[in-house]
Amino acid sequence: MATGKQIPCGPCSVDDVTKNAWRWCTSCEEGLCEDCENVHRRSKASRNHQVISIEDYSKIENVSISQVCGHHGENLEWFCKIHDEVLCVACVPSKHKACSDVVPISESSANSRQSALLFNLEETIEGTLQNVTLCIKNRESATKEFEKQEMAVKTMVLQTRTKINVHLDKLQEKLLYELRSTSQTCKSKYMKILHKLKSTEEMLNKLRDETKHIKQFSSDIQVFLGTRQINERIKQEVESIKNEIGAAKDYELKVSIHSLIEKVSNEVKDFGKIMVSESCANLDFRDPKFDQAQIDINVPTSRNISNINMIKLQLIKSFQMTSEHKLNITDCVILPNGHLLMTNHTKESILIEYSYAGDHIRDIPVVSAPSGIAVIDQDHIVVSYGDSLFLEIMNYINCNVEKKICVESSCIGVSHEDGRIYVLYDDRIHIMDLSGKPLETIKIESKGLSCIKVSKNKIFYADYKTNKVSCRLKGKDLWHFESDSIKFPYHTTIDSYQNAYVVGYKSNSLTIIQHDGKTSRTLLTESDGLMNPQAVYYDNDKRTLMICNEGGKVALYKVV
Repeated sequence: MATGKQIPCGPCSVDDVTKNAWRWCTSCEEGLCEDCENVHRRSKASRNHQVISIEDYSKIENVSISQVCGHHGENLEWFCKIHDEVLCVACVPSKHKACSDVVPISESSANSRQSALLFNLEETIEGTLQNVTLCIKNRESATKEFEKQEMAVKTMVLQTRTKINVHLDKLQEKLLYELRSTSQTCKSKYMKILHKLKSTEEMLNKLRDETKHIKQFSSDIQVFLGTRQINERIKQEVESIKNEIGAAKDYELKVSIHSLIEKVSNEVKDFGKIMVSESCANLDFRDPKFDQAQIDINVPTSRNISNINMIKLQLIKSFQMTSEHKLNITDCVILPNGHLLMTNHTKESILIEYSYAGDHIRDIPVVSAPSGIAVIDQDHIVVSYGDSLFLEIMNYINCNVEKKICVESSCIGVSHEDGRIYVLYDDRIHIMDLSGKPLETIKIESKGLSCIKVSKNKIFYADYKTNKVSCRLKGKDLWHFESDSIKFPYHTTIDSYQNAYVVGYKSNSLTIIQHDGKTSRTLLTESDGLMNPQAVYYDNDKRTLMICNEGGKVALYKVV
């Protein structure tokens, strides 16, 4: 081993024999000498175990991965797909007895090296490292600029000093002392955050190496658990550095020379005054993207980050949904737990749930053919049922319907924001609270409304007959957009910058319309696999775009 540390052979130690191991079994978690390794390989129970060299084991030896339940002290042997939680034998009956998708952890961890969670962890580490490196360069540059300002002030003081008499020597020294003291105070604040950033950089480099080694040499279960635990450490560190950066200040050093210093040498008591102006540090710390949160720290407003020419799509995963039922996907969402939920508008009357990795989780029976869907909170969704003339608010965790809301006509689309439900029918937008109480009705001049989406009080809707997409705010139309690239706009979704993504059912396209409604750009076409797209959803937290074709093909894209 590179460290020179000797690992004893586990089986030999049982027989009170001291022999050094030359291989390590990641499944048994013990060292093996050459003879025991041969026996281990021949045994039916252990022949498929992953065995690595002692040198490789040394790279993951100190990586802490707990395989024991923190609540019950039992080994973590089960995984609940519905709640995305690892469980021990005591967790299953106590909290997950009613869950239908509790499987052995060995089954769920089989492809953990190719999992989206591990991919996101590696992306998070790399992204955070880039953020920290840029922040370090920014602070170093700010420090150099500050030192230039300090030198300029000092030069100004000394040039002024040559014009006055010896009587001002003491005043000059007093001012220079104030300059040194003030400058040291400001620079010490710069050095404090630089130290924190470099410390974080060192930790992230270490975690990147550990993650790489876990991926290469650890067992599937260790990868599965290590991914989550390292991800938690990254979250904590990012939250810490977020607070540090949020409190960071830039200081501008200036000097104000007394207006009478050359005329009234005997009356002036101060050579000048050192002034420091504070402003928020110009640090752009981009969110490395965790499952739960988005980081946004002092993003400069001068950068037009909503410009659609800056937006690119990176394919994360695509898959074809499989079902014994006919598929006609009309709407989709990414749930708060990361799962994908689609409405299958057929007589079979089901919602279909998939994992982020593309694994089928369950079919959720509903009372009629579901048409539209929107997320309300961590546990609840609202579903519209088209010609059945009602909506349902349901808990998607236990599938209980908590509220049925009747409407007067066929519900084309549904959206939710801040406790308000927005529904399309009769060429009108109907707004109601979660109890179904009508709040407002908006008449729309349209020949065929197809979808609605609400974001930051702005209402976006599309007309499949005129191929127009519109945006409305507080009773006034902000813009109407029409383009040859959009034919039969079936569905739309909105990102955090109020850009609209529209799928054209007949044009087989995904088009982004800039927030002002003046420009657009086609992001995907039929050559990218779009064929009769009917549903699109943007997850602001994950910065992920989900597109569903009519026949059940699903594609997930990272929005860069």
